[in-house]
Amino acid sequence: MTIYSIKALRTLALVAQDLHLPIGGEPAIDTETLLALIERLGCLQIDTLQRVHRSHYLAIWSRRGTYSTGLLDALAYGGVDDNGQPIERKLFEFWFHAACLLPFSAYRFRMYRMQYVAQGGGSYTRSWLAKPGTRRLLQEVHDRVRRHGPLRVRDFEHDGKRQGTWWDWKPAKSALEHLFSRGDLMIADRENFQRVYDLTERVLPKWVNLQHPTPDETARYVLETGARALGVCELRQIADYSHDYSRGEARPFLEQLLDEGILVPVQGRLWDRSLVELMIHRDNQPVLEQASSGELKAERTTLLSPFDNLFYSQGRDQMLWNFRQVLEAYKPADQREWGYFCLPILDRERLVGRLDPKLERRSGTLRIEALYLEPGIKPTQRLARSLAHTLRDFMNFHKAHDLVIERSLPGEFGAQVLREL
Repeated sequence: MTIYSIKALRTLALVAQDLHLPIGGEPAIDTETLLALIERLGCLQIDTLQRVHRSHYLAIWSRRGTYSTGLLDALAYGGVDDNGQPIERKLFEFWFHAACLLPFSAYRFRMYRMQYVAQGGGSYTRSWLAKPGTRRLLQEVHDRVRRHGPLRVRDFEHDGKRQGTWWDWKPAKSALEHLFSRGDLMIADRENFQRVYDLTERVLPKWVNLQHPTPDETARYVLETGARALGVCELRQIADYSHDYSRGEARPFLEQLLDEGILVPVQGRLWDRSLVELMIHRDNQPVLEQASSGELKAERTTLLSPFDNLFYSQGRDQMLWNFRQVLEAYKPADQREWGYFCLPILDRERLVGRLDPKLERRSGTLRIEALYLEPGIKPTQRLARSLAHTLRDFMNFHKAHDLVIERSLPGEFGAQVLREL
């Protein structure tokens, strides 16, 4: 059996995530190429943090460079292009790995989760539904959306004298989220990043396939999506891509896919020279062979969101890259090792460092509060030049015209990058 090198394994993982093309070598981005990219990834995670652009915008930039974020908004909520031509909604918000944007091809495979919530969901949902007045609250919130059209949580606030338990915003928000999670409501739009809820029947395009899949079909779709998008991983890590199933729950479905030859075992040599058995989807076999022969290379230097799909499988960052991805935004400042919103630095097939940016929007300054290289990564001129090229495009994406690097480890690397800029 062929034993694949760590470089080939990493290259496959990056090709599967569309993170291999050099900056400037990507196809021009339009709504079709953008939708195709998201369909390959399976989803885009949405998050509220915005020291720089929000995570779902960053994930596209990491793979395609500067683009109009309005294109992504239009695909998710409808809109027009630069020429005023209408753009049809092709994405929807729902739960996958977390709160995500998903292509409508995935909608029918989310319906089982909607049914699960509608039937009571977990213990927390059941206890909440059992509280006196909850059913009435759900009906009143649903009726209000039906009567008044798209509404935000803040539309359920009121001024003046308190009028009862249910019309404070927190109960209304819980009701809106429950109705959304069980499929009665959809996210029709975002206003200043606040969700705008409307009836599913008024948001969902008529052409979307609503044929209910079987539980087996749903599991296979979810797990195959993860296997394709991850490129290569351990069998148990495939379930991490969606969080729909625990690793134990996913095991029998994964073994069935393995028995059918849809998942293919391969032998790989990791960064520490250990030999392991890994899994790939059979669709990715040609990619692995091209990566192994050197015909296909990872050539991109870019920055990654802490929520990037590349990090969806627990432990794979350390297994393939000897890199531990950690988001420290929710830690007290004195307990952070790297910074508030550190972006991993991808250089070719390696994760070589971290960069903690903050966009000062009023002054147009991109402030790098810390820049680190991983242990063993040399601050070469080539790496400094590649990172400088990436930062130029990152500044352009954020409409920043000044760059400040406050701290760098090693110290000379920050100066090298600035000279290259």
